[in-house]
Amino acid sequence: MRRNNSETAWKAANGGARRGKTCCYDTPAMKDLGGELEAAVAAWDRRGWPRPEVVVVSGSGLAVDLGTAVAGPVPLQDLLPFPVAGILGHPLQAELLEPLPGKRVLYYRGRVHAYQGHSMAETVFQIRLAARLGVKTAVLTNAAGGLRPESQKPGDLWLIADHLNLTAMNPLFGGGIPAEWGPTFPEMAGAYDPALRALAREKAATLGVPLGEGVYVGLQGPSYETPAEVAMLRTLGGDMVGMSTVLETIAARHMGVRCFGLSLITNLAADQGGTHEEVIEMGKRAAERVRRLFGSMLADPRLYR
Repeated sequence: MRRNNSETAWKAANGGARRGKTCCYDTPAMKDLGGELEAAVAAWDRRGWPRPEVVVVSGSGLAVDLGTAVAGPVPLQDLLPFPVAGILGHPLQAELLEPLPGKRVLYYRGRVHAYQGHSMAETVFQIRLAARLGVKTAVLTNAAGGLRPESQKPGDLWLIADHLNLTAMNPLFGGGIPAEWGPTFPEMAGAYDPALRALAREKAATLGVPLGEGVYVGLQGPSYETPAEVAMLRTLGGDMVGMSTVLETIAARHMGVRCFGLSLITNLAADQGGTHEEVIEMGKRAAERVRRLFGSMLADPRLYR
């Protein structure tokens, strides 16, 4: 995978070259990037940016404007110790916002995905970095296929109440993770914080933004689902399906970060087909609703507790 022009910046900040590319099954445990994570925290401080309290990760087509940056943007590559490549709809930038005085938000405009060949440790590196910087709340968004045509249509916004991890991966697999980062067997009940979901519903009602709520199914991808797979996922209790978020949530909860998840329904899974370009177009159509909802949430002190 081609490295971008930020290679020199990383070497200058961290005193050496990045690690080589790995397959998602080659380096299963976070221990393989533990040193790089601590180096990334130190590099953040040398940059002179204040530590954030909240992190926001935008999904495909959802990198909406959330306010004027007080620092950045910088290429996401500058914060990562491994090469990344862009995907349509993921600008791969990072910036720091200050929606309230003294309350800072690390905004990742885009994420890396396991289906790009990243290890589990690499896939959750952004979230681990945010947690090590002191973030206590993660706001995760994604584009998803709808599994409930009777109650969904393209363009709907749905809160994630729970998830099914069908990626066949787990960022805690393999052990060796520093004990101070979190428990070996983290609790996943209430992984998507009920109080944050209630806050979102309150804000959405005030703004007149309709919200559904359901179970997100995380698959490895990158192929879309077959009709038989869609039927299976419905039977299992899934309401929307995508290729991200669940590994990030596991890593966040492991490190004591509370999570909020939002899916944009871009199509009705295999029933109506869909392309990635259509996903991006649906993100553009939903951008104003997402911006208003998140702008209101980021301006509420309850998000920073």
